[in-house]
Amino acid sequence: MKKQSRWFCSALLAVTAALLSAIAVAEGGGDLRSAVQNPISSLISLPFKLSYEAGAETGDGTVLNINPVVPITVGNWNLVNRALIPVGRLDGPIVSEGNPSPAPGGSASGLGDINYSVYFSPVKYDKIIWGLGPSLTIPTASEDQLGSGKWSAGVTGVTLTQPDWGTWGILGRQLWSFAGDSDRKDVSQLLIQPFANYNLDKGWYLTTSPTITADWEEESGDKWTVPIGGGAGRLMRFGKQPVDFKLAAYYNVEKAKYAPDWSLQLQVKFLFPKKYAKKNDN
Repeated sequence: MKKQSRWFCSALLAVTAALLSAIAVAEGGGDLRSAVQNPISSLISLPFKLSYEAGAETGDGTVLNINPVVPITVGNWNLVNRALIPVGRLDGPIVSEGNPSPAPGGSASGLGDINYSVYFSPVKYDKIIWGLGPSLTIPTASEDQLGSGKWSAGVTGVTLTQPDWGTWGILGRQLWSFAGDSDRKDVSQLLIQPFANYNLDKGWYLTTSPTITADWEEESGDKWTVPIGGGAGRLMRFGKQPVDFKLAAYYNVEKAKYAPDWSLQLQVKFLFPKKYAKKNDN
């Protein structure tokens, strides 16, 4: 078994053991669960998503995405700051959300390109929640295979609604490179992420959130990566600390060059809630 596969399995077993041995209480509160499922709520959170990506023609990869979310309220607006910090090990270049234009090469490990987005979202809303703002990717990758080598910027937006049964919506982002290594390919990447959560009893929920990408710099038959799949999660408390767990799997029915065939994802999200008003932070 390859190193990254052993790493992923060990991490998955460790988290499972912690879940089985810890004294945890299911968190069924509607306000907190609704806020967790809203990517632009006024909820501070720190997610860690571990992905094992397999079946790429260049090999397999394991990526840990650290995705801190810090909202700030200014007048009638929430400014939701979201960062995506990828760290991982790859057998070769793998196309993913944080790695839109990797360089050819062998195995690599380390830090990838960091993406920062801020969403401007109204504090008060009716049934439709929305946010819109700029997005910037910084070429921080420690190895060429882990990043694009380009500074990229663009626009990102999200819209969603939360009926009684859960949450559904869509997030989108388009990035264009504007500076960086002149020997590297330009970046023009579209990201679309539809998402839905169906709430069950005792903090459990069913979920799907496939990350669809299009690389406009590639040839026509090699632009799109389209996954299908989903999984389940549970919102719990460990003492006073609420934590959201999610396990999901996705298979790429359409894939770009270097993209994996499938991925297995484990997310652990630490939550730092305020007091929620049912109308404003649903």
